[in-house]
Amino acid sequence: MTDTDEFSFLADNAAEAGLPWSGPPVLRRVAVEVEEGRDISALVWGTSPPQVVLLHGGGQNAHTFDTVALALDRPLVAVDLPGHGHSGWRDDHLYTPAAMAADVAAALRNLAPDARLVVGMSLGGLVALCLARRSPDLVGRLALIDITPGTNAAQAEPILAFLAGPERFGSFEEILDRTVAFNPTRSVSSLRRGVTHNAREFPDGSWSWRWDPSARGHSAGGFASLWSEVSELRVPLLLVRGGRSSVVSDEDTAELLQRQPGAEAVVVPDAGHSVQGDQPVALAQVLARFLEG
Repeated sequence: MTDTDEFSFLADNAAEAGLPWSGPPVLRRVAVEVEEGRDISALVWGTSPPQVVLLHGGGQNAHTFDTVALALDRPLVAVDLPGHGHSGWRDDHLYTPAAMAADVAAALRNLAPDARLVVGMSLGGLVALCLARRSPDLVGRLALIDITPGTNAAQAEPILAFLAGPERFGSFEEILDRTVAFNPTRSVSSLRRGVTHNAREFPDGSWSWRWDPSARGHSAGGFASLWSEVSELRVPLLLVRGGRSSVVSDEDTAELLQRQPGAEAVVVPDAGHSVQGDQPVALAQVLARFLEG
């Protein structure tokens, strides 16, 4: 497979979601050095100061939010978490939420110091929680997508099983077929775009994911200690759940609302764990309402 312009699929994203298309948006990939020899990579949408920061889940990358970004239609930054996408892999292979939050904070001080909303999906939500605790000046509002600190390995078992799969595949079609089997309700075209963004080809024709395999060991739950981060939040909080997802339980939601009585919880129907992939326009509408308060 030849190299593909990573922005060449956006018209397809728009068409599949029923969004208007008047030509490519202003969009660029940037890199911020967070320590010597290691960068955080991000997609910067628009030319004005970013209003929104988007943090993806484990085993994903910034392009998972492409359709959401098109629907939001406002300046924003979508970050590749450390060890994911085009961001550098950590030498210590430490991908805990706290460790990644420190890297993300260093990047955001350069890219989006005045953003009004930070959105974190799954593992990115836990990173965002740590970011809000350690760098509160960078988080004006916080939205968590289908994650709380109460999520455990049993709730996330199907996702963890997918992440624990092979590290190398014989062809692009092989890695795509596994992804399609895991996402039976998504269109093959959308999954083909996603795999193209999230996988890389080796000289021998084999393929692997772009993310550091060590990162999957930090996506297995056991984050209950982060409930204290929820209790200490001093910013508006939104929890978005996928209506078909089992990753966040009713008990998790009740715990979050008990710790943050002013928080809001919204369920997006017909969405699984990756709400941004299953119902991107509905998610964008929820986020836009939250952003405007």
